[in-house]
Amino acid sequence: MRLILLCVLLLAASPLRAAERLNVVASFSILGDFVRTIGGDRVNVTTLVGPDSDVHVYTPAPSDAKRVADAKLVVVNGLGLEGWLPRLVQSSGSRATVVTASAGITPLKLGSASDPHAWQSVPNAKVYATDIANALAVAAPDDADFFRAQAKAYLERLETLDREVREAVAKIPPDRRKVISTHDAFGYFSAEYGIQFIAPLGVSTETEPSARDIAAIIGQIKAQKIPAVFLENISDDRLIRRIAAETGSKVGGTLISDGLTGEKGPAPTYIDMVRHNIKALTSALDH
Repeated sequence: MRLILLCVLLLAASPLRAAERLNVVASFSILGDFVRTIGGDRVNVTTLVGPDSDVHVYTPAPSDAKRVADAKLVVVNGLGLEGWLPRLVQSSGSRATVVTASAGITPLKLGSASDPHAWQSVPNAKVYATDIANALAVAAPDDADFFRAQAKAYLERLETLDREVREAVAKIPPDRRKVISTHDAFGYFSAEYGIQFIAPLGVSTETEPSARDIAAIIGQIKAQKIPAVFLENISDDRLIRRIAAETGSKVGGTLISDGLTGEKGPAPTYIDMVRHNIKALTSALDH
């Protein structure tokens, strides 16, 4: 009898715990990974822009408004990345707290606009993680100690990752630390780690390069003997392949820029993404 009673109590407790989980919506997959890592089993995370998808040009679906309406927290990158999101939040009637995960980061500027790709620097990713942990702790104070412990462990992993990247870049000859990528997503990586990225598209994949822009990049590749060009997982590869064909530069592989891959891809998490990118860069540039 006691055993039956215990089983009934356990069965009753499980859905209750699930129901108590904090509903969080993340704007895109990289933020979703940060929230899942820090939130653990205390959060339900929904990501609006999924794996291998482009957050710059995303068009929200009607189901996204329902997801936002049901959330207690909406985690966004900010810095102009999700131009479509304020209208979505407003139209959903959501009372969720909107958390800007890049808060506290000094943005790089591209003309008058901020470069939104701040996560490409691992020290910046530590700011994202801290901002998210603080927001989760405020939203669910009973779990605050859990979120802080999760964040502390994750920050230690990011510290290790940062060292790995610096050690890998140090092995690349300084005159070979130049690459072409599809759009200007790696400015923070460049500023932090010293690899120069040149991109035919601007900071957003919505832009279209002119024939003059492309000709200038082709001339630059030839003049500076830039050793490799890279595709991106979120972008059409035809432009980069054309540039590679016209310059004789090798295609160094695919960099993960604005969206993680699916579970079966090479970068289902942020840490996987950074390790994938640095391995691709060093393989192409270190000889």
